[in-house]
Amino acid sequence: MPSRKTAVVTGASGGIGKEIVRRLLNLNYKVIGVSRTISNEEFNNENFISLQADLSNEKSTLQACANLKNKDIHILVNCAGFGKFEPHEELSTATIINMIFLNLTAPMLLTNAILRSLKKTDGYLININSIEAIKTSKFAGVYSASKAGLKAFGDSLFEETRKSGLSVTNINPDMTQSGFYDELRFQTSTKEDEKLLVSDIADAISHILSMRKGAVVSDYTIRSLKFGISKKTKI
Repeated sequence: MPSRKTAVVTGASGGIGKEIVRRLLNLNYKVIGVSRTISNEEFNNENFISLQADLSNEKSTLQACANLKNKDIHILVNCAGFGKFEPHEELSTATIINMIFLNLTAPMLLTNAILRSLKKTDGYLININSIEAIKTSKFAGVYSASKAGLKAFGDSLFEETRKSGLSVTNINPDMTQSGFYDELRFQTSTKEDEKLLVSDIADAISHILSMRKGAVVSDYTIRSLKFGISKKTKI
């Protein structure tokens, strides 16, 4: 019996990342989940392996890269990220630095560590970006810049690696109901047709992996049928 293929998913302890881990486990992958607080008990599955790392911290990220560098990896899903949406002059320098590092620098470092393996296994690099990667919104300058940068990175790697068997996809979800909004002043709408669910993003992963290897959806934008947003009265 052939051994299970291995996937790495960042941001695995919550939201979109956690749902992607569940989907990949159901698809019979061995999954290494990366998060600050992740543990093997998170999924209670013998094919899940936790890797604790703070991907907003350079030292911790480089240690995670070293741990993954020599493994045979078939899928890398760069999902970890956060956003803070305020007038730019009100953002702290720490928030700007951490957002750029987590949303953009860490995925580039992890991809750098794993890319040879992904090419050798004819694997998949999947970046979970944001609708903000392809549009602009007020109070989202740093977040949009980090996500647009990650999309540009994925687009460039798609062209760079086309002689290999690697598939590269940028997924750009609209507002998705998750813990992403817990510390923000707004959240997704309560109406089903005005928001995305984490399962919608996992469905996109399933679709990408089910396609014949000669075809790649390089850019995968998912939007709610209607637009909706809910403002919080207090945080």
